[in-house]
Formats: sequence, structure tokens, C-alpha cells
Amino acid sequence: MASQQKLAKLAGCLFIVAMMTGLFAEFYVHFPSTLIIGGDAAKTAYSISSNSTLYRVGIANNIATFVIDVVLIWCLYLVTKPVNAYLALLGLLFRLIETAAACTAISQSLGAMQIVSDLSALGRISPEASQALSEMHYSYASNFTIAAIFLGFGSAIFNYLLYTSRYVPRPLAGWGVFASLLLSFGQLAVIVAPNLERAIVPAGYAPIVVDEIALGLWLLLRGVRLQTSAMGRTAKVEE
Repeated sequence: MASQQKLAKLAGCLFIVAMMTGLFAEFYVHFPSTLIIGGDAAKTAYSISSNSTLYRVGIANNIATFVIDVVLIWCLYLVTKPVNAYLALLGLLFRLIETAAACTAISQSLGAMQIVSDLSALGRISPEASQALSEMHYSYASNFTIAAIFLGFGSAIFNYLLYTSRYVPRPLAGWGVFASLLLSFGQLAVIVAPNLERAIVPAGYAPIVVDEIALGLWLLLRGVRLQTSAMGRTAKVEE
């Protein structure tokens, strides 16, 4: 029990840290008004070239985020494993696939940086190179869409286990299940109807951001209610 409590508090801390680093990368480094100019590969290449340090900081920040994410997934697995080992393992696998897809996207960012660096050394950006950079950026976005789908399904499983075990308040875990599934199905909807992306993406991401911050704070400050959960299971057995 003591070990589970420590892992839960560590998971809460990692939720908060990963959220901070993730939001920094997506809403400052990769936000369209900062470096990525949607629909204009040449301007994007020039923007990255002119702000190469910021772009490299964003890449390093993303790598750090998913290193944290791996440890967080491990903590969630160990905390929820006593509830249902098979579902906890399934949640672990979904979240690791998410991390693998995200790391593939990060490697494409490194490739884009190398293309821009080479072009800057030559003092020119050809249309062909701009097109290659544009394709790499769209591939980056596609990989993160896939990552978000697996994130949602994995997070839904972990929240379901937290809900059934009563390790955390049921309204909090229930919101987590809803927010996670909304993210996954929202991203699937974007694949089917890309013209709705601007409406679906904010609606899909906002609830899970709220969920991860709230769950992270609860786990960090309160941990998990192991004694209450154990009593609940005992009562069910006696019935």
C-alpha cells in the first residue's frame, strides 16, 4: 500500500510537469503565429531558420515530455494493476503506442531542422525543399493525431480502473473516462472529416487537459484512497 501511494503521488507530479512542458511546446513553439505558418512552407522554413534556437528548444522539450510520459505510464500501470492486471496492461500498451507515435513525430522535427539548417548554409530555399519541409510537417501532425487516439483509449482505461476501484473520487475518474474517449473519437472524426478540424480539435483537447491537471493535483496532494477501495472490495465479497 505504501508503495502504491508513493507511485500515485509521483504520477500526480509527473502529470503536472508533463502538462506544463507539453503545453509549452504546442502552444508556444509550434503554434502557427510563432514558428509554423499554416499553408506556407517557404515562410515556415524561413521562420524556423530565423528562430532555430527556439525550434531546437521545442524539440528537446518534446523529448523530455515523453521521457516523463514513459515514467508516468509505468506509475499508472503499477497503481492500477491490483484492480485489474489485464486492463492495466492494455492501458499500458495503448499509452506506449502513443509515445512511440509521438517520438516518430519528434524525429521528423529533427529532420525538418536539418533541412532548414542545410538550406540556410546554402543561402537559399528552393521550391522542392519547401515542399519537402511541408510534407514533413504534415506527417508530423499526422503522427500526433495517431498519438492522441492511443492516448485517449489508454487514458480511458486507466481512468476506468480508478473509477471502479474508488482510488480517486468517482466524478473525477468518470470525467477522465469521458474526456479521454472524446479525445480519441474526436481525432478519428478529424481523419474522416478534416474540414471540421478547427472545431473538433479544441473541443477534444480541452476536457482532457482539465482532467489531467485535476487528476494530477489530486494524486499529488491526496494520493489514492487505498483503504476505502479495499473496504469496498471486502464488502462486495461478503455480499
